[in-house]
Parts: sequence; C-alpha cells; structure tokens
Amino acid sequence: MVKVGLIGAGAMGATHARTLETAVRGAELVAVSDIDTARAAAVAGTGRIHNDAQALIADPDVDAVLIASSAETHEEHVLACLEAGKPVLCEKPLATTVEGCRRIVEAEAARDRRLVQVGFMRRYDHGYLELKRLLDGGAIGTPLLVHCAHRNADIPLPFTTEQAITDSVVHEVDIVRWLLEQEITAVSVLAGRASRHAPDGVRDPQVVLLETSGGVLVDVESFLRAQYGYDIRCEVVGEEGTLELPAPAAPPIRSDGRHSRAVAPGFEVRFAQAYRDELQAWVDGMRLGRATGPTAWDGYVAGAVTEACLRALDSGERLAVRLARRA
Repeated sequence: MVKVGLIGAGAMGATHARTLETAVRGAELVAVSDIDTARAAAVAGTGRIHNDAQALIADPDVDAVLIASSAETHEEHVLACLEAGKPVLCEKPLATTVEGCRRIVEAEAARDRRLVQVGFMRRYDHGYLELKRLLDGGAIGTPLLVHCAHRNADIPLPFTTEQAITDSVVHEVDIVRWLLEQEITAVSVLAGRASRHAPDGVRDPQVVLLETSGGVLVDVESFLRAQYGYDIRCEVVGEEGTLELPAPAAPPIRSDGRHSRAVAPGFEVRFAQAYRDELQAWVDGMRLGRATGPTAWDGYVAGAVTEACLRALDSGERLAVRLARRA
C-alpha cells in the first residue's frame, strides 16, 4: 500500500483526495497539508493534518507526495521531495519560472533516479489515447495542422490574461507535443475583441499559434468565459484525412421540441476518468519501482513554451522557443 501525502486542499486537491479514497487501488491518503487547516481537515478523512508542507514531506509515514497547492509553492515542495527521495506528482506548472523548472530537472538528474511526474492528465484521457493510436497508426497520413479549443464556462476571479496561457493553454502545449512527438519551436499570440463577460483589462478570448519542429501548425483558441460549458476540442488534419477528439459520452435528450446533448460543466467532470487513470498509473508505477507519465523535462518544456507565449502576447511578435540541453 502506497501511503500518500497531499499538499493543497483546494478544488484540485479535494478532487485528488476523493479520487484516491474512492477509485485508486493500492494507495491510502495518510496526511494532508494546507494553509487552511479546516479545509485540510475536510478532505483528510482519517489522515493526519500538517500545518507545514515541509513537515508532511518529512513525515516517515508518507511514501509519496501529491502537490496541488498554489503554483508559487511548487518548486520548493518538489525540490524538498527530491531531497527526501520521495516520488512526487506535481500539478502544473512544475514551477512558475523556466529557471525554476530547470532547477528541478537538474536536481532530479543529480539523483540518477526518476521521482517527478507532472499532472498533465490529458495523456490518460481515453479520447486522446485513441486519437494518438490512430495517428501513430497512419490513419490520416502525415499530420499538417492541428486545431484546438479550450473553453471554460467561467473562471473564478482573479484570473488574468496571462493565466489563460499558463493555466489553460499549457495543457494544449503538452498534449500537442505528446500527440505529434515534435517540439514546439515558435509561438505567436493574438487577442482581439474581449468578451463582455471578461473583467476590465483581461483579454479573453485569445488565439495561440504554435509551430512544431516537423512543420505542423497548431492553433489554440483559449476562451475562459464561454458561458455554455467546459468544451475541449482537438482536430488533427493530415495528408489523407482528419482525426477529431470524440466528445465525452453523454445521453442525447429529446424534449420540448429539441434534440440536445449536455456539455460538461467543468474540468473535474470532463476529465474525471483521466484523473483516475493518472493517479492509478502513478501508484502502480511506484509499486513496480518505475516512474511513468509526464516527466520533469516535460514540465520544463511546457514552462519554456508558455513563457515564450507570454512574451509574444506582450510584443505582438512571432517568437522562437529556446530550450536548454536536456540534462
């Protein structure tokens, strides 16, 4: 039984806690840390409450750590897990700066043992897995274009223009690299007319253009306040056809003269299966003694690409993505 400690008991942490307790085999939530101890107690069940995240990491009864705290704490906590020699699953971003991500990559490489996994859960979604299987099998020939949309019904305040890239588009950055097995080499960002639902000064929606090492063009629509639901789309256009991410299964409704299908209200519902499978794979990997899933390097690359996107947003220019040599 893998004994897991959870850092961060907000919406994401609470989702992980429920999943660990109800849907993951071979794991037990034994400790929770959050700056709000009442919130920690609400998700801890029979687990212990730690006032300090570092104390949770040092707890001898904790085998592995799941980090779902605020982004600015991630680097410190991941480095502490590496120092303690404990496997860690860190929600994105791996760190808030490219330099911070690089420090984590180098610290893990110095241990000569892989311990870090980054929470890019879309790689476990059944729809994306089938998309990749067909793409790898040559179903549409060589890919040429990818069209993506990442729409939220709404987003809690405060949520900035920049967070649309660092917290939302980052998922497309990772999934496109994974689907195509190509690096992103250049980026451009456009922000036109803002929705009336966007707070003053927030540029929403945005369109991000990614260029890959294989010459594929990827456009990503990021719309934080689309109102109607949580809608994730991906279409790959190849030389011999197209592949489209299937919509999650939902029963069609015929009522009041209409034929409709429900749209997921949020990420927790849309990617519930992916979160379950992500955590199960993480636990299974630890039990078998081998880490799987998105790496610290994947976290670093995502950070480098989103940082380039932020600079492109400010400058209005097409910018190259510069990556360090892999440790």
